[in-house]
Amino acid sequence: MNIEEAREVCLKIKGSIEDFPFGDDVLVYKVMDKMFAYIGLEPKDGDFLLNLKCDPEKAVELREKYSGIIPGYHSNKKYWNSIILDSDVSDQLIKELVQHSVDEVIKKLPKSKQEVYKNS
Repeated sequence: MNIEEAREVCLKIKGSIEDFPFGDDVLVYKVMDKMFAYIGLEPKDGDFLLNLKCDPEKAVELREKYSGIIPGYHSNKKYWNSIILDSDVSDQLIKELVQHSVDEVIKKLPKSKQEVYKNS
């Protein structure tokens, strides 16, 4: 998956908005005003990184299984993973992990906001 395809996956999420709160070199994706993904527009060591929120236990499992999944770059490494685009991580798994990230964000919202999201 390339950076343009990763952007499209994030934009297809229900209620997703694209924002630039950290400057014009980092794409940030939010639902219900909470960040679920970000992508730096400058490659790190030649690779673009898609950063996604993740359940802590699942995050460790994924890092052990895939060389293209590393602890979150510039984020809390317990809750965020960085996916090296164009690595051993399949496009299908990236799509699943984007949805997982959204699910992690939504489940932390107050019940009333979870209902608003679910019913929107």
